[in-house]
Order: sequence, then structure tokens, then C-alpha cells
Amino acid sequence: MKKIQMVDLKSQYEKIKSTVDASIQEVLDTNTYINGPLVHQFQKNLEEYLGAKHVIPCANGTDALQIAMMGLDLKPGDEVITADFTFAATVEVIALLQLTPVLVDVDMENMNIDIEALKKAITPKTKAIVPVHLFGRAANMDAIMEIAAAHNLYVIEDNAQAIGADYVSKSGAKTKVGVIGHVAATSFFPSKNLGCYGDGGAIFTNDDKLAHIIRGIVNHGMYERYHHDVVGVNSRLDSIQAGVLNAKLPLLDEYNKARRRAAGKYNAAFAGNAKIITPKFDADQNDHVFHQYVLRIIDADRNALMQHLLDKQIPCAIYYPIPLHSQKAYLDPRYKEEQFPVTNQLVQEVIALPMHTELDDEQIKFITDSVIEFLK
Repeated sequence: MKKIQMVDLKSQYEKIKSTVDASIQEVLDTNTYINGPLVHQFQKNLEEYLGAKHVIPCANGTDALQIAMMGLDLKPGDEVITADFTFAATVEVIALLQLTPVLVDVDMENMNIDIEALKKAITPKTKAIVPVHLFGRAANMDAIMEIAAAHNLYVIEDNAQAIGADYVSKSGAKTKVGVIGHVAATSFFPSKNLGCYGDGGAIFTNDDKLAHIIRGIVNHGMYERYHHDVVGVNSRLDSIQAGVLNAKLPLLDEYNKARRRAAGKYNAAFAGNAKIITPKFDADQNDHVFHQYVLRIIDADRNALMQHLLDKQIPCAIYYPIPLHSQKAYLDPRYKEEQFPVTNQLVQEVIALPMHTELDDEQIKFITDSVIEFLK
């Protein structure tokens, strides 16, 4: 059996080596390292794939979130609501901009922002909501957009983990996540469903005015060289990374299909085990693209299971072991533990198993047999 990886980028690269290598060589031959033709080509290709009016590439996913908020001209002290159960980058940029992060609990079934908790958190100071499409599953965007419209709030989608996922609205319309809110941010970190070979990110919006502002922000506030019209940053996707992403983008749906296939195999193997709660997804929809495959372990020692898997050379991880409201950097007397019952439970139960495009049946069987062996 081939060695099991949490993410097997080497095997993935071997299948697209000629295309990737040719793109990199093109950059080297033309010396177009920054804002070269491959960056503009990738931008257009991604706009077409997403159905987005504007894609603005940038240096990484965290920058993408920060720049999206800068583009909305939020003011210090404005409140921005987001989920407690996610990676710190989501709340980090809120704090960096001297905005006020407001953390709320998540839903037990989908691990995305809880709609009732969101409603209760809104105050006269609330200006924006940041739903996170966690682990590759779309948040409840119908409800979030309705709440935002009722309270005149911006919606900034954190799409770092769910690029390519579909959202099927209650009307039956199907839309790619990331083009539903006012603006969205994504990451092209190597392990993402669409990942480059370094850092990279992008902002999406259908708002022409906002897109114009953001294009200036990513490039030192310049629309014309040495004319700084807005306060900006230096955050650009380099041409080599754009070349890698151009090679992978036509395969993104195939990659996500492979992840969903692996998730289905995992779920089938764990079906009926009372100590395992598997992620739910619609087999007929592309509503979950499994950036991570995350189980909940109940009535068993999750940490001991993790060590058992590691002893068998099966990589695994806990996403996330500490709620954001308990992190030293984000402690706030406004937060009470009783506000976060689901998050506090999830951090004790979740474990992520290997998930990537190259998982084969033999590896999945070894992984699932090892989990079941421990939980007997």
C-alpha cells in the first residue's frame, strides 16, 4: 500500500506535471513574475468558472479577507459577526482592522454559523456577517442573506475551504459559493481544493464599484502608477502561482468529485457505528466538497483514537482544538461559556482523517478498519 498522506500533493502534481512545468517555464522565459499574463488569464478563467463578475487575485487568503473588509470601508468599533468554530484568520483580520469581532456558536449538524445565534448577536453596531463555509460545506446562505437584508448588513463569505461547492437555494437555483454575498475571500494555500505551490488568494464580488476599490487596495492604493487614491496594501498573486492554478482549475470539479467519492466510502464504512457521527451530504448535489473529512467521536476517547491512528502511520488532525472565544488573543468579557455549547462540544469530539484527490480504496479501507478496530 502506498504511504498514506493527509494531503498527497506529490501524486497530484505527477498527473499534471507537464502542464504545470510549462506554465512555470513560460514565466521564467518571459520574466513576467508579477501581474503577468498568466495572472490575468487565471482571473478570467476563475470568473467564468464561478459565474463571478470580478475576481481580484491577491497574495493569500488572509489578505483576501482583510482587503474585502477594507473595501467595505468599515470603521473602528463596527461589529462583525462570525463563527466561533473556525480558523483564527477569520477573526484575526477583524481585530487587525480595529473592528469588533463578535463570535457566535455553530450548528451541530453542519458546523457552520448557527442562524438563531446570529440573529441574537445583532446590535445597532453590527455592520457585517462573515459566514465560513467550513470544511467544504456551504453555510445557510438563504437565511444569512435574508438577515443581512433586514438589518442592512454586508455579507463577506469566507470561502477558503469550499471553492467549487454549489449552494442550492430554497428557490432551487444553484450558485457557486463565494458569489452569493456582497464579497468573498478564498485561499489557494497548497492543501486547499484548488491550491497553488505557495501562498495565494483572491477576492470575488459582483459589485463593480467595490471591485474597483479592491483593485486599488491590493496594489498600494494605485490605479495609476504613483497616484495613491486609497489606502492600500501590497498583496498580489505572483505569476508562477497563477500558472499552477491555471493548470488545476479545469480539474477542480474532478478533484471535488474524487473527494466526495472518498467521503462516501468513509461514510459507508462507518455506517451503523454508534460511536461515530459522519458528515452528512447530498449524494446528488455538490453541496460539500470536503476540504476536510471530519468525524465526531462520541462515548470514546478521541485523543486516544488519534494516537492509535498515528501509531499506525495514519495521519490525522483536530480542526479545531480550542474555540476562538477561548484563545488568549480574543478573550472578551462579553463571552460566556453557555453561549457556545456546540463549539465547546465539537472541540472535544472532532477528528479529521486523510482527505485528498489521490486516496485509493486500499488506503481508505486501512484507515476505516483502524478506526473501527479502536472503537470496538
